[in-house]
Amino acid sequence: MDTTYLAEWANLLLRWLHLISGMAWIGASFYFMGLDQSLKPAKDGNPLIRGEQWAVHGGGFYHKQKFIAGPEKLPEKLHWSKWEAYWTWMSGFALFVLMYWFQASTYLIDPEVADLTPWEAIGISTAMLVAAWVMYDLLCRSRIGDDGQAMAIIGIIFLAVSSYIATSVFSGRGAYLQVGAMIGTIMAANVLMVIIPGQKKMVAAVAAGTPIDPKWGGWGKQRSVHNNYVTLPIIFLMISPHYPMFWQHPKAWLLLVAMALAGALVRQFFNLRHQGITLWDMWLAGAVVVAVVAVGIAPPKPPAVHGEAPRFAAVDAIMQARCVECHQPRPTNPAFAAAPKGVQLHTPARIQRQAQSWAAQVRTEAMPPNNSTGITAAERAQLLAWVAGGARRD
Repeated sequence: MDTTYLAEWANLLLRWLHLISGMAWIGASFYFMGLDQSLKPAKDGNPLIRGEQWAVHGGGFYHKQKFIAGPEKLPEKLHWSKWEAYWTWMSGFALFVLMYWFQASTYLIDPEVADLTPWEAIGISTAMLVAAWVMYDLLCRSRIGDDGQAMAIIGIIFLAVSSYIATSVFSGRGAYLQVGAMIGTIMAANVLMVIIPGQKKMVAAVAAGTPIDPKWGGWGKQRSVHNNYVTLPIIFLMISPHYPMFWQHPKAWLLLVAMALAGALVRQFFNLRHQGITLWDMWLAGAVVVAVVAVGIAPPKPPAVHGEAPRFAAVDAIMQARCVECHQPRPTNPAFAAAPKGVQLHTPARIQRQAQSWAAQVRTEAMPPNNSTGITAAERAQLLAWVAGGARRD
């Protein structure tokens, strides 16, 4: 079978696995953070219990308790939450490699940003992934790591610097996914390198009847909280390839930071609400940030057509030269097994019917990817003028 076709199937299955495992991991994060924040003092006064929660769900009652250190005796079956994180990262990283490393010339590199070879781009990408975890981990282990507000401020600065560097080196789309991969790597490494090892030490201590060192649980709590606050930002980065209005913008790095901040503010709203504190200011602040971004990146009105709009023959010629190699039933561009997003522009009827859709991509310069077919500014203007003039085929 054709390798491009096989790559398309690999893309589908990895993306499906990534979404499934990601939902399980993020769902667990939401659940346990909500549970931890909503615990109430135990009614029976048990000194071993930090807090408890009674809940009703799915037609049944649940009674959940959290121990201050550990139980006197371990149960036969102890549930661990780890494979959700591992599979999310493994599937996500495999997808990142398949699309952004194996097809670096198409998705990761933009010669107008930095004229890199694929191996140079992959090397920089790898270095940024490793550096992100090392710097973050060292910071968490320092004195600053215990200061939540300081870590939040540093985190925003770190995100801004990372986003600026990524958008200065990679294509806009590649930069957003690079930052997402960095955050995802930090989150998974938190589970693998800190949370699970600490929990294993706690379990071993209970089994041996020895005291539990509070720092083991403290480290796990610290990293779990960090992971929880970046869940909404990383979901935004996961879906960002579909919205070039962000990553094609001249200030793409700043928009990334703004949307991530909005997500973190909304997450803070829910975390406080689980404690019985309803601060609509958090939600409102997030909404204001999104509104400001929406107004700030709103495209200008299409230019008025003075005189006669371009003839369809000229538009069709541009499409055939610049767009059809990808947007046809069997693309000649080796990066695609099928037309991207199912958009086919190889016939006059399809060009006319989907005019508003492809015009948005032409206006934001999202298409062709990294201008791989060399469409000129004059050609873009012709296409947009034809659409503004009514997209007529006469």
